[in-house]
Amino acid sequence: MNLHFQPITDKNRETALKLRISPKQKGYVETVEECLAEAAHNRNWRPVGIYDGNVMVGFAMYGFFWWPYLPFGRLWLDRLLIDETFQGKGYGSAALSGLLNRLKQEYRCSRIDLSVIRENTTAITMYEKSGFRFNGERDIHGEHVMVYQVKKQ
Repeated sequence: MNLHFQPITDKNRETALKLRISPKQKGYVETVEECLAEAAHNRNWRPVGIYDGNVMVGFAMYGFFWWPYLPFGRLWLDRLLIDETFQGKGYGSAALSGLLNRLKQEYRCSRIDLSVIRENTTAITMYEKSGFRFNGERDIHGEHVMVYQVKKQ
């Protein structure tokens, strides 16, 4: 596995739009199309393709927001999906680890937030294994917030 991340551009947009989750995951994460539309309206979002070599195996979107989280802002790992063809092969955990490293380097943050639907137990287990913990909060859509505390180096 040789994972890396590339911004979604005109060159790889169509490939990203072909990514699909399994039918049993519907409602757990927005489609790539919905994510890209949201990113087009809010430039704080950073949509990226998740690649193994030259093959896009997934998609993620993250962003840092000052408002409405003044005075410190919040860094959100808001979307993470692996195409159904590549699920069950370790890509989700590997992508999450790579994304955490990327976000720590890019933002020099003390915490990373995400939100999840309680029924998405597979994702919750993966997030907990990586160090995310529920904090009792809900986001604006009613999803449960999980927080990753960045260890000082």
